[in-house]
Amino acid sequence: MKFGRLLTAMITPFTSEGTIDWPKVSALIDHLIATGTETIVVAGTTGESPTLSHDEKLELFRRTVQHAAGRVKVMASTGSNNTAASVALTREAEQMGVDGVMLVAPYYNKPSQEGLYRHFRTVAESTSLPVMVYNIPGRTGVNLTVETMARLAEIDNIVAFKEASGSVIQAGKLADRVPEGVAVYSGDDALTLPTLAVGGHGIVSVASHLVGSGMQKMMQSYFAGDVQTAAKLHARYLPLFEGLFMAPNPVPVKYALSLKGLCEPYVRLPLVELDEEQKEKVKALVEAL
Repeated sequence: MKFGRLLTAMITPFTSEGTIDWPKVSALIDHLIATGTETIVVAGTTGESPTLSHDEKLELFRRTVQHAAGRVKVMASTGSNNTAASVALTREAEQMGVDGVMLVAPYYNKPSQEGLYRHFRTVAESTSLPVMVYNIPGRTGVNLTVETMARLAEIDNIVAFKEASGSVIQAGKLADRVPEGVAVYSGDDALTLPTLAVGGHGIVSVASHLVGSGMQKMMQSYFAGDVQTAAKLHARYLPLFEGLFMAPNPVPVKYALSLKGLCEPYVRLPLVELDEEQKEKVKALVEAL
């Protein structure tokens, strides 16, 4: 598969002034590569895309491609609830040299299934890049049905789905319906192993900022037939998977990374940093690792 099994939805480090901390971006890319990430997803929700400007996204794409220097794949998150704007950003990202794009389901305007299909088809047809379709109804207010995703899988350059509906049943049905060569990824760290068990290919992860090597080992163990080891690793990391969502993502993971010196905990409004009780819980999770 083009993007491997472990994709990390990379945070966007900020300075205390709220600007992008470019040295920390570079250091984080190196860290992710060293701990097993095979594709870095840039400017997704974990990267605080709603508060990144158009120019900041393009600069993130450009710098990540440049710093990664072919060591891993780079996937640009270019989707939005505006089809024309998604087409434009996708084309610009392609010019920056990214290896693929991730398109989230349109949010807030709640299109029909036919509207969702036409949106993704229009953006996919505007680029030669491989496309990952991202279904996350908890954030978008719409759920891509298995039938709609199966239709989308017939489009040549739609090669993957990030399934974050929270339903292993839906993930399994999707994995059964898509053609060979089209991959289904979990969009929820806690459902990585269950998704693999119903035909999934890998994970687009947040926790891999902290336990990338362990997540690689979990997946490799599963695919090697050592389900017992995979299950033990799943159980070991489950408190972290759950704890990183005690507050809106990416607030907890940014604080955890700050404890390891990999970024500062700063987020942009309307997100706010953890309170003291939450910080203590995250510290305990990091120490347990």
